[in-house]
Amino acid sequence: MSDRRLLLVHAHPDDESITTGATIAKYAAEGAHVTLVTCTLGEEGEIIPPELAHLAADREDRLGEHRIGELAAACAALGVRDHRFLGGPGRWRDSGMMGAASNDHPRCFWRADVDEAAGELVKIIREVRPQVLVTYDENGFYGHPDHIQAHRVAWRAFHLAADPAYGEGEPWPIAKFYHTALPRSVIKRMADDLRRSDVGFLPADAVDEPSYGCADEDVTTEIDAREHVAAKLAALRAHATQVTVRGQWFALSNNIGQEALGVEYFILRAGVRGPAGVGAPYETGGLGEPYDREDDLFAGVDQG
Repeated sequence: MSDRRLLLVHAHPDDESITTGATIAKYAAEGAHVTLVTCTLGEEGEIIPPELAHLAADREDRLGEHRIGELAAACAALGVRDHRFLGGPGRWRDSGMMGAASNDHPRCFWRADVDEAAGELVKIIREVRPQVLVTYDENGFYGHPDHIQAHRVAWRAFHLAADPAYGEGEPWPIAKFYHTALPRSVIKRMADDLRRSDVGFLPADAVDEPSYGCADEDVTTEIDAREHVAAKLAALRAHATQVTVRGQWFALSNNIGQEALGVEYFILRAGVRGPAGVGAPYETGGLGEPYDREDDLFAGVDQG
């Protein structure tokens, strides 16, 4: 049994599958203890199937309750046995997109006190004692307020958990803190491939400099989890209110197609970068040469 312990902090149900599903499935299959923390129930999600339209956000937040079950099914598909809602189910509410009226809801995660929310995450960190933490970058990848707040909370908890003067429980310094990433070259490649397909989804903008994503050279870590794409696709299908899956492709309510990538990308924000790994060839979905990136989130970590 592996002594590797991985903690992922995501904003809503389905984020774990979209951005890190293959990586989660890989480490879970290899025996690592994978803990997934979800910050909201996703109450403001846009519902795709007409037959589930009655779950649309309302005073009773029936969509959030429904998505608890979707997330449980996704976790089962990915092999996650340790899932927590930050502060308990429904403690903080989905804030919706930036500028939406739901940003002003008194319980929305965007308005959460960062220290209070980080304190809840510290409790989990000191219990689980992960060597590695994964969440979004400062912009939440694409500017969603809950993704931005997840970064702020995780970054604060990363420091507080190691502080002997803070809270209760034994201090725990996490060895490595990662941001999720999607290189612009991969975005462009997906859009080009989608144009040649017949799955019926819209391609993302394939200009040379997409408005989101990162430069290839910013990627520090490339996880080749192609063997676990089937698990990722099963997890995506579990999020039926939010995701449509066709073959190797999926789309949210905007109908913009994305490939269910088996190679996933990360940027090391804190910790010591481990040795370079083998790397996935370009033709298999990797960034290709030079193979100067880590191929393991635990690279260089003492798993004590």
